[in-house]
Amino acid sequence: MRLDSSTLWLTMAGIGAGTFLIRFSFIWLLGRGQVRPAVQRVLRFVPASVLSALILPSFVLPQHAAFSLGNERMWAGLIAAIVAWRTRNVLLTIGAGMAALWVLTNA
Repeated sequence: MRLDSSTLWLTMAGIGAGTFLIRFSFIWLLGRGQVRPAVQRVLRFVPASVLSALILPSFVLPQHAAFSLGNERMWAGLIAAIVAWRTRNVLLTIGAGMAALWVLTNA
C-alpha cells in the first residue's frame, strides 16, 4: 500500500493531535481540582514503572537469551540495580552498569 505525501502528512498530523489531546486531557483534568492522596501515591510510581518497562526488555531479550546465565546484559542490569539500590545515585548507577557490561562482554 502506497500513500501519497498529503495522506501521509494528514495521518501524522492526526496522530500528533490525538497524542496531544490524550496527554493534555490529563493535565487539564488534574489541574482543575484536587488530586486525591491515593492517586498521588500511585502517580509517584509511574516514572519508575515506565522506565522499567522501557529498559527491562533490553536486558532479557537480546538475541533470545532470556534469563540465562550467559546473558551479560542481565548481569550488568542486576549490578546496576544493586548500585542504584545502595547508592541512589543515577550517574553512579549508569557508570556501574556500563562498566559491568563492558567487563562482562570483553572478559
